[in-house]
Amino acid sequence: MSQSHTHDHADHSGHDHGHGGHHHHGHHHHHHGDPQEAGPFPWRRMGWAALLVAFAVAAASLVQVRSGEATVITRFGNPSRVLLEPGLGWRWPAPFEAAIPVDLRLRTTSSGLQDVGTRDGLRIIVQAYVAWQVQGDPGNVQRFMRAVQNQPDEAARQIRTFVGSALETTASSFDLSNLVNTDASQVRIADFEAQLRKQIDQQLLSTYGVRVLQVGIERLTLPSVTLTATVDRMRAERETIATERTAIGKREAAQIRSAAERDARIVQADATVKAADIEAQSRVEAAQIYGRAYAASPQLYNLLRSLDTLGTVVTPGTKLILRTDAAPFRVLVDGPPSLDNKSGSQP
Repeated sequence: MSQSHTHDHADHSGHDHGHGGHHHHGHHHHHHGDPQEAGPFPWRRMGWAALLVAFAVAAASLVQVRSGEATVITRFGNPSRVLLEPGLGWRWPAPFEAAIPVDLRLRTTSSGLQDVGTRDGLRIIVQAYVAWQVQGDPGNVQRFMRAVQNQPDEAARQIRTFVGSALETTASSFDLSNLVNTDASQVRIADFEAQLRKQIDQQLLSTYGVRVLQVGIERLTLPSVTLTATVDRMRAERETIATERTAIGKREAAQIRSAAERDARIVQADATVKAADIEAQSRVEAAQIYGRAYAASPQLYNLLRSLDTLGTVVTPGTKLILRTDAAPFRVLVDGPPSLDNKSGSQP
């Protein structure tokens, strides 16, 4: 019984030993085979990770410069360089360097209504506009960054202040009649705008890096006091012009009248001379006729001269009491002697 038990125990032990040996062998084989199969995978993962990191760094280092913009590269907050050409540029990734876009497009800023004084002491209300843009070169772009921290609205606010001051200075160089006038040839708005631009052009460029492209007057009005003074001035100008034109008209009328009177005197003198000539010629012809008449018939001549004398002396209102037998009235009674003789000789 004991042998059998021993044998069973031995067999059992052997079995266990065999099983245990087999299990141990299998386990040992697993530990020896895993490093051979898993060894390449960590290096591959590390390579992919390094590639991804390099790609991320490269992507973070690229900068896109858009058209109409400049890009300022700052190093630890300080501008270091400026990218102006549209396209891709590079920078060190954050936090070493950062990219800040600066708008280079045209902008317009209005001064608002400004109450300013003219050279002749009158007040006007004027509003101007300024077309400006950041000058597209590295120095002026950085100047704009430093002046207004790349804030276009802040730049516009400060530009309005500059323009308001320049309007006051410029208006003091012009009379009101140079800005408001019914005579277009007297208006000098273009000169006003040119001088205003000259006042702010260099100052804005040197302070903000901003280039002024155009300056214009949007609105110009007159306060009530200035309006009254302007109307009075225009009325005085109109009255002066009317007085001048009236004087010119009177002078021209006097010249015309004088010329007409001179021409009339000349014509009258010519007519008098001609009339005297005609009268003299008529007298000569009358004397010749009388001479011929006297030579042909002395009695008829005496009769005609007597009648001429009566025609000169006697008028429709004349009353005469004269002897009829006295000359020259004898002919009224007796008739020409020659006629009596001729009638008496007839049968």
